[in-house]
Amino acid sequence: MSDFVAWLAAFFLLFIALVLSTSLRRYRIKREEMISQETSRGRQIIAELPIGQGFVLFTEDSDHFYYGEQRMNKLSIQVARILINGSPIASYVVQGVPLPINDQSPLFEDQPEGIARDRWDVLIKTSGETMLVECGAIRERISQELGRKIFEAVKEALKTRG
Repeated sequence: MSDFVAWLAAFFLLFIALVLSTSLRRYRIKREEMISQETSRGRQIIAELPIGQGFVLFTEDSDHFYYGEQRMNKLSIQVARILINGSPIASYVVQGVPLPINDQSPLFEDQPEGIARDRWDVLIKTSGETMLVECGAIRERISQELGRKIFEAVKEALKTRG
């Protein structure tokens, strides 16, 4: 009887392993298709952002930045800020853009996740709209690196424009 239970447990574990490997393969194929679509459109991938159970691409072409399906014209961007838990830690403002000294843009509600899980975002602002690029709250500096990579790409586009 104990041999039967051992065999049953082994088959159950094997089944779980097959289900997990199939899921990972589907995820990898979906990811490769998304990247292929973006590069075929002539866009450069800046970052793959973990959102929910999947991911969203932050890409650029010569005229626009794209956050998933959202598009922002590079020529209309006035301010870029990198935020940690909703508070700006670095900003870049286009020269000649009049902004009040205490301009906070629309502040986004802080969702305290604790010291070990700081949330990183990038705020991109034009005269008419504001885009918040959510970089996540993953430990081990992953979200920080994603946020900095996006902020630097937007900042560089603004510098070369001027």
